Amino acid sequence: MMTRQRYAYACLLVPFLMLSSTTAHALELKGRLEWVHKIDMRVMENGIIETVKVTAGQHVNKGEVLLRIDQRKQKAVLLESQARVARAKLSVEDGERDMARAQELFDKGLIAEEELKDSELKQAVAKAEAESANAAVEAAQVALEHTEFKAPFSGIVAANNTWQGAVIFASKQDQPLISLAPDDQMLARVLVTADVLRQYPVGTSAQVLANGSSRSGKVYRRGVEAVRIEPEGAIYELDIIFKRNPKELLRPSESARVVLP
Repeated sequence: MMTRQRYAYACLLVPFLMLSSTTAHALELKGRLEWVHKIDMRVMENGIIETVKVTAGQHVNKGEVLLRIDQRKQKAVLLESQARVARAKLSVEDGERDMARAQELFDKGLIAEEELKDSELKQAVAKAEAESANAAVEAAQVALEHTEFKAPFSGIVAANNTWQGAVIFASKQDQPLISLAPDDQMLARVLVTADVLRQYPVGTSAQVLANGSSRSGKVYRRGVEAVRIEPEGAIYELDIIFKRNPKELLRPSESARVVLP
């Protein structure tokens, strides 16, 4: 049977939560659904949106392109960097030939040591320029990659706040262009007192009732900081994770019930 103390603490959650005893050893709490996590995608440089390929609520696969920014500037920088690499390669080859000739002449006593060192310096400068050119190509490739937003995981587009032709400034992004959340799992979040929280360690089995059906879940995360303080004690979040069918229409903030053993 539920102790009076346990019942009294749990009742602190009303009206946000409704508590009832489903069985002699079970606790039923009313809460809400949440994403397990969500990423917000923003541009790193100024640009114009060339195309938007997704809409809010759409399922996407890992690696799928979500939107693309005008790439002409980045492609031009990449071509210029690649040309610099080609020039640097020629300079390195020329430096190697000059160094070989200087070494041969020095070995025959036909040039002074200072001239040999000049050739060594020329070769070192050419190699340094080649390394710098290669680094510029890598940076240009990264900048070009950043013009495409690709899904880092399979999930659902939680928000789409842009459109084709929009001018985006990296320093003035009030909201993310696209928000993405995994849609294979969700959380049911309930509020509990510290005494209740201690009774359910991470991994504890639970049942989640949402959208008219029941799902098996388990305790995923226990709150560390209180969300509010009541006269009778602190209130914490308790998250239950469960598998979600991507075709099922479940949204964050929808009501759910959690049954804990």
